[in-house]
Amino acid sequence: MTRNLIAILRGITPEEAEPVTAALVEAGITTIEVPLNSPRPFDSIERMARMGSGAVIGAGTVLSVPDVTHVSEAGGRIVVSPNADTEVIAAARDLGMDAYPGVFTATECFAALKAGATGLKVFPAFLIGPAGLKALRAVLPPEAPVYAVGGVGPDDFGGWIAAGAAGFGVGTALYRPGMSAAEVAAAARAITAAYDAALAR
Repeated sequence: MTRNLIAILRGITPEEAEPVTAALVEAGITTIEVPLNSPRPFDSIERMARMGSGAVIGAGTVLSVPDVTHVSEAGGRIVVSPNADTEVIAAARDLGMDAYPGVFTATECFAALKAGATGLKVFPAFLIGPAGLKALRAVLPPEAPVYAVGGVGPDDFGGWIAAGAAGFGVGTALYRPGMSAAEVAAAARAITAAYDAALAR
């Protein structure tokens, strides 16, 4: 089963990359981003991409076109940003990668989609809330996937899905620096169970 969950592994090290990736995939989370403000992020991405786990690996906090190039060279397939930089979006799409820019307003949403964004990352989601997302969804193309990221946990999934969220980026509820692969696996199982239950409502 493919779930619209993106694991945000901010602070992960290359040495942790493979065991944590294996734990996530085993628990059912198969899209993983390594934020570029993590230690040696391109090394982690390269190790994860080489595993052949079936997971979609990429980078978060991607702020420049050169960073997009480095992610691609490391084997990354997705680019996630906190902002809606049309040059970053276009560069990712030109290299065959999916682009998920951070947006907050209708203006940013439509500019990002016009630039070729694969999907939209509402960030920080807790500030706009499900009511704000519902208002945006009323005007956005129905086929445009919107992910809620930032302050959204498993207890909130149902309300966000009802408001039109296609999926979620999950960070500290899933991974914090120093967590073991077993701890990540346990957190991932709880999150996938909550996601599945929210979808079934």
